[in-house]
Amino acid sequence: MNGGARHYTSRGEAETIEIGRQLASILSGGTIVLLFGDLGAGKTTFVRGVVEAAGGSPDEVSSPTFTLVQPYSGTLTVQHVDLYRVQPSDVDDLGLTEYSTPSSIVVIEWADRLPRAPKNAIRVWIEDRGGDHRDVKIEFPASEP
Repeated sequence: MNGGARHYTSRGEAETIEIGRQLASILSGGTIVLLFGDLGAGKTTFVRGVVEAAGGSPDEVSSPTFTLVQPYSGTLTVQHVDLYRVQPSDVDDLGLTEYSTPSSIVVIEWADRLPRAPKNAIRVWIEDRGGDHRDVKIEFPASEP
């Protein structure tokens, strides 16, 4: 992962899951993934692919809107965070940086609510194009010199 962006087109839930799976297959512990997209865009569906590639059960994945953080165990633990109901001024009180460990991947839905995005995070935009079509853009941070 050395900077740059990748663009995908998804024509259904299975393809959105596969894009998440492909991304997770190249991630290591300590990685933070920020998800952006409107309600119903497919963010949680994308997380199912991340969880599966990390060795967890994709069938267990649901939006953690009310619990805020839902861990999914596998080879790596996926810490699935949902900031939908959180005000940006309250995010710092959640201690999200504590979830980023060498044995976990942190995936944050509604990342636009973060007052400060982690500098080295991977950013994923999912845009609903109508029907089952989605555009997915994954932007990787530039490597530090």
